[in-house]
Amino acid sequence: MLFKTISAAVYGIDANLIDVEVDVSGIKTNEDHFTTVGLPDTAVRESRERIRAALKNCGYDIPPTHITINLAPADLKKEGSGFDLPMALGILGAYGGLSKRDLSGFVIVGELSLDGGLRPVRGALPIAVAARARQIPTLLLPEANAREAAVVEGVSVYPMKNLLDVVRFLNTGQGATPVTVNTMELLSQEEHSAVDFKDVRGQQTAKRAMEVACAGGHNILLIGPPGGGKTMLTKRMPTILPPLTFDEALETTKIHSVAGVLDSHAGLVGVRPFRAPHHTISDAGLIGGGVVPRPGEVSLAHNGVLFLDELPEFPRNVLEVMRQPLEDGTVSIARASMSLTFPARFMLAAAMNPCPCGYFNDRTRECKCTPPMIQRYVSKISGPLLDRIDIHIDVPAVNYKELRSKATAEPSASIRERVLAARERQLTRFRQAGEKFFANAQMGSRQIRAHCELSGDCERLLERAMTQQGLSARAHDRILKVSRTIADLEGAEQIEAKHIAEAIQYRTLDRTYWA
Repeated sequence: MLFKTISAAVYGIDANLIDVEVDVSGIKTNEDHFTTVGLPDTAVRESRERIRAALKNCGYDIPPTHITINLAPADLKKEGSGFDLPMALGILGAYGGLSKRDLSGFVIVGELSLDGGLRPVRGALPIAVAARARQIPTLLLPEANAREAAVVEGVSVYPMKNLLDVVRFLNTGQGATPVTVNTMELLSQEEHSAVDFKDVRGQQTAKRAMEVACAGGHNILLIGPPGGGKTMLTKRMPTILPPLTFDEALETTKIHSVAGVLDSHAGLVGVRPFRAPHHTISDAGLIGGGVVPRPGEVSLAHNGVLFLDELPEFPRNVLEVMRQPLEDGTVSIARASMSLTFPARFMLAAAMNPCPCGYFNDRTRECKCTPPMIQRYVSKISGPLLDRIDIHIDVPAVNYKELRSKATAEPSASIRERVLAARERQLTRFRQAGEKFFANAQMGSRQIRAHCELSGDCERLLERAMTQQGLSARAHDRILKVSRTIADLEGAEQIEAKHIAEAIQYRTLDRTYWA
């Protein structure tokens, strides 16, 4: 007897629907013959034990006949435990345990526990998107995944607690109601943040640099002694970034769902991610990897901020693999069986000490490092990587008067208003030019020439800075892009000399005393 169900497998951040074909022979055997074909991995092959125990504990007596399960198409690698439920239903259907013979209108995923309960799976959102694309109206999945999948309109998502509930629903149409969520309400609900820029004492220059970075989507590097507030400042960056659009939230949620880090109660990632991996992370942990590649930290930070503290302490090979995502906004991972691409458009925020001891150029403590030691320390960060960081800013130690000051600092909400206004000016300018950019940091050479015209005074100032301060050639385009953002923050149509002067101050590592 042959019975078919439909399930799904996730590859990258997208899902492919899989036909689960179950054939049960009518010949009883003395041994248990349970064969799964179609390139199953270990978790899929082990499902035979979970399925038999779950069926038995739910009151179904499966005789020792020969059971063959084919996962089609057979040339795609099948990974994970989400095939447990559709395989168990296929066996029940083949034995006549289901009154409904045609399950072509259902996509079914779920991991079975030994008592027949359903455990959550990864990638529920991409699976719902795939079901909608194939015009399959109903999705049955574990209760913990329901809100996440219900974000997709056009698919009825039914939460299930155990195998018996699924069988009852398929036989009678009762016992479950579809989950509905209001996606616009999820996005409009501002999550209360425990951090705010008003908590930061002093550091006005660094705060200004943060504002410029967020307004233009620029990568930023903070350089200063220990305890200066570099980490404290960076953790507050998401509070002044623009809110996520629905498309950005959907794409971000897909990545977090596939990686298995999505909050089941949230259903949708409504705030920009902030990821801060430790400097002992491997290149696979940062970029992604595995036999079937999964997203790494750069993809989990998509549409948000990736914070790398103590940047020179990261292995050089780990830092170098970031060059592609910083340039292209994507990560491509090739394996023998497949090649996958993950989105990875994030803002890089990094922090470092100016030297091994941390007190080079500090006003209060003496640096014990020699110039060669400082050079070796800074040179751990390669030129090509620095080339992709637009803003380098000094973060000196905060003095006592600033620490004890009772003056109220500017809150994140006020800074965010200026950032939003600057972003809107950029979007308007790019739309008028027919360009699909959302921030100044994305501009290439052609866009810089078109949108960053300089007056004679600006040209002379930039030339003098390049010559006298020893700024490198690669700093030229960065200065122009940052100047354009500073002008947008002030609402200026043209870049002025004061905008160029401020942008020049944000190129600390290009000055001659680091050479």
